[in-house]
Amino acid sequence: MSQLASAPKVALGSVAFAVFWMMAVFPSVPFLPIGRTAGSLLSAVLMIVFHVISPDDAYASIDLPILGLLFATMVVGSYLKNAGMFKHLGRLLAWRSQGGRDLLCRVCIVTALASALFTNDTCCVVLTEFVLELAAERNLPAKPFLLALASSANIGSAATPIGNPQNLVIAFNSKITFPKFLLGILPAMLAGMAVNMVMLLCMYWRELGGGVDFIDGSANGGKQTTPDQAAAVEEGRSSPMSLKSPAAMSLEMSENITTKHPWFMQCTEERRKLFLKSFAYVVTVGMVVAYMVGLNMSWTAITTALALVVVDFRDAEPCLDTVSYSLLVFFSGMFITVSGFNKTGLPGAIWDFMAPYSKVNSVGGISVLSVIILLLSNLASNVPTVLLMGDEVAKAAALISAAAVTRSWLLLAWVSTVAGNLSLLGSAANLIVCEQARRAPRNAYDLTFWQHIVFGVPSTLIVTAIGIPLIGKI
Repeated sequence: MSQLASAPKVALGSVAFAVFWMMAVFPSVPFLPIGRTAGSLLSAVLMIVFHVISPDDAYASIDLPILGLLFATMVVGSYLKNAGMFKHLGRLLAWRSQGGRDLLCRVCIVTALASALFTNDTCCVVLTEFVLELAAERNLPAKPFLLALASSANIGSAATPIGNPQNLVIAFNSKITFPKFLLGILPAMLAGMAVNMVMLLCMYWRELGGGVDFIDGSANGGKQTTPDQAAAVEEGRSSPMSLKSPAAMSLEMSENITTKHPWFMQCTEERRKLFLKSFAYVVTVGMVVAYMVGLNMSWTAITTALALVVVDFRDAEPCLDTVSYSLLVFFSGMFITVSGFNKTGLPGAIWDFMAPYSKVNSVGGISVLSVIILLLSNLASNVPTVLLMGDEVAKAAALISAAAVTRSWLLLAWVSTVAGNLSLLGSAANLIVCEQARRAPRNAYDLTFWQHIVFGVPSTLIVTAIGIPLIGKI
C-alpha cells in the first residue's frame, strides 16, 4: 500500500507539478513567458526548494539512458541525412502519390512500422524536420502530418519490446520473449494504426486536398513552372537546381560528403561518398539488430554515433551543433518534476484506491484498469506508471491464471503506450515532435497543446478500446 506524504509535501509537490503543466501547455504566458525548457527547470527547482525531493534524489531521477539515447539518435540522424536517406525515403513516400491524403497515409504507415524497430523517440527525432519539408514543398498544412508522425510513432512502438522505454521495462520484468511480445500486440497495433489514420483523414480531409508532387528533383514543389523560368533555363540564366523545391535542394546539398583526410585522398570523390553512405546505412542496420538481440539501447546508439564520427574523419562540431540540447535540458527537468510528484504519494494512492475494481478477468475490470493507466501515464508519465503498477497488476492476474499474467503485462504495454497520444505531455515522442518542429531551421511550426489534444483525446480513447480485445489473441 502506498502512503501519502505529509500534507505540506503533497500540497507543495502538487504546486510544483502544476507549474510544470502550466509552462508546458502555455510556454509564453504573459506573466512568465520563459518557454517550456526554462519552465521545466523551474518546476524541478521548486521540487527541491520545497523539499519534496532531495538534491541527490533529483540528480538520481534523471534518466541518463534516455538522454543518451536521444543525444545519440540526433547525431545518427544527422549522418543519415548526410547519407541521403531522407531523399530515398521521400521518393518512397511520394512514389505515385495521389495527393495530401495519400501522403498522410504513407507517413502513418512508414512511421508506425519504423517505430517498432527504431523506437518512437528515434523516429520522431529523425523524421520531424523531414515531414515538415515534405508538407511545405506541396503547400500542405504541417499540423496533420505532425500529428500523424507523433501518434503513429506511439502506436507503432507498442508492438515490440524495443519500441519504447516502458516496453523494455515490461519485457525485462515479465520475461516475455520478443516473438511472443510482438505476436501478442501486433494485431492491436495494426488495427490501431488503421483507425488512427482514418481519424486523421476524417478530421483534416478538406485541408489535405491537393498536394500531388514528387521529391526526386524533377518537380517544382507541386507548382507549375512559369514561362519565365522555362525561358531562363533554356537561355542558361537559371540552373535546374533553382527550380527544385527547398527540401530537394537541401537533401542534394546534404549528400555532398567530402573529407581531406589522406586515407581518403587515394580514392575518387565518388568512391569516398559511396563508402561513407554505405557505412552510415550498415552501422544503422547494425544498431537495429543490436536492439533486437537485447543489447543496451543507449550505449548501442552512442557507439553507433561515435563510429560514424570517427569514420567521417572530420571535426564533428557541425554535426554536434545539430543536437537539440534544449530538448535534453527539458527532459532533465521533467524527470526531476515527475519523480518529485511520485514522492508525494498521489499516483500510488490513486492506484491503491482503484485496484480492487481493476481485475483483468472481466470487461469492467479491464476498462477500469485501462482508465487508471491512461490517467497515470499522463500525470506521472508512462515509465513511472509501468514501474508503479507492473508488479501489482501481475500479482492480481496471477490469482486468475498464468495466461492472465502475460495478458496483463501486454495490456499494460499497450495502454501505457497509446496513452501517450492523449496530450502533448503524454509521451516523449510528442514533445520531441513539438520541440523539433518549433526549432526547425525552415518551415518551423508551433504545435500547441490544444491542437494536439483536440485530436489526441478521441484518437486515444478509440484506439485503446479497439486494441484491448485483440491483445494476446495470437
